[in-house]
Amino acid sequence: MSLKLQIDQDIKKAMLAKNKEELEALRSIKSLILLAETEKGGSGDVAAETEMKLLTKAAKQRKESADIFNQQNRPDLAEKELNQLEVINRYLPKQLTEEEITQELKKIIESVGAKSPAEMGKVMGVATKQLAGKADGKLISELVKKLLS
Repeated sequence: MSLKLQIDQDIKKAMLAKNKEELEALRSIKSLILLAETEKGGSGDVAAETEMKLLTKAAKQRKESADIFNQQNRPDLAEKELNQLEVINRYLPKQLTEEEITQELKKIIESVGAKSPAEMGKVMGVATKQLAGKADGKLISELVKKLLS
């Protein structure tokens, strides 16, 4: 089942349950998908890879917004963002732990043959493709720096 159909079904469930917070988050996801479908030059269908990129970007935005709201002593707004993040995370693949990411990065470093921090670009290129949607880019970058130094 495509993500769009799954979201539509979950929107119906949220409407029946009168769950406003979940409904708002689901509608925002659907909005992102619809915008991607109607994008200039688009074919009308969104690939699964593009859907994951949209969800990852939305999750990152929610997390950053929640952090900002917490810094500005706005726990009410931060909570709203975190609730939306929770809903978005349901549709994303399971995030890898730091240990799992480190193991994957060691394999990538070995396969690329990187030895120094100067070769970080090679490793990051492969790592971001292999770990797309499964790990945060910032964490990947930090771990690569640590492993190469």
